[in-house]
Amino acid sequence: MTSDLKMLIDETTKVVVQGITGRQGTFHTERMLAYGTRIAAGTSPGKGGRLHLGVPVFDTVREAVETTDASASAIFVPPASAEAAILEAAEAGIRLIVCITEGVPLHDMSRVMESLNGGPSRLIGPNSPGILIPGKTNIGIIPGRIAAPGVIGVLSRSGTLLYEAVHQLTQNGAGQSVCVGLGGDPIPGTRFAGGLRLLAEDPRTEAVLLIGEIGGSDEEEAAEVIRDGYPKPVFAYVAGVSAPAETRMGHAGAFISSGRGDAKSKIQALREAGAVIIDSPAEIGFTVAQKIKEMEHGGKEMERGLNGYDGLPRIG
Repeated sequence: MTSDLKMLIDETTKVVVQGITGRQGTFHTERMLAYGTRIAAGTSPGKGGRLHLGVPVFDTVREAVETTDASASAIFVPPASAEAAILEAAEAGIRLIVCITEGVPLHDMSRVMESLNGGPSRLIGPNSPGILIPGKTNIGIIPGRIAAPGVIGVLSRSGTLLYEAVHQLTQNGAGQSVCVGLGGDPIPGTRFAGGLRLLAEDPRTEAVLLIGEIGGSDEEEAAEVIRDGYPKPVFAYVAGVSAPAETRMGHAGAFISSGRGDAKSKIQALREAGAVIIDSPAEIGFTVAQKIKEMEHGGKEMERGLNGYDGLPRIG
């Protein structure tokens, strides 16, 4: 997958909704349109040629791209259809693929990752709530009303904790440059390490907040990126300190197995790498806002950014 920032995501980005005529596709397309997202097209095999919510529907993503020049997609299809939908989007030239679908079979995702490896398309998800650039565009299901423009980039494995963190940041005057739900399934398209590298190059993001959880090695990989000389302050909260081993917590990716993936080891790795650790989910917004204000570098510009930033964050 691409690791550069060649694709600019802002209020001009054209989006195709795969599965637009389904119940979930319909509901969330209405919400995205209301936020100002440019939904250029939708796809639903066999239903091409009609309008749905005022959006033209095509049988295939390729037809949608050729007609509308869409560069991003949001996927609302059943788990068994997600692999085909992701690959169809990539083959049609979609640069950013946001898969909302939860519970995609592991062997399907293994094939997807092998196919996308080295290609120009970036996958967010599956089981992702999407990407929100406050005040600009909302691709997915993140509630736009909880966010505010600013300079904090938020990367989260948990959708619910993403919402809570963004709401707290907003309430404490710490606006966000971009909010990304990486997804809670075991094999996500983009992990913390990739997200950190993207935000390191984003001139609109001045600090990063990671919301981690038990299971996998994403947080440890993120710690390596930070330890190698990450150019921006990083804050981190890891959920599941009290979670028992061999028990799935919340969703498929949150699982401690054979002594690996526990919260305490993840917190230790991030702390040793230099991240500011937040101990309680109730303290996320206050801690980030206060620490940012205390940092000597950034001064007045950072202070201004906490209360709103008229810029266009990039991710891709």
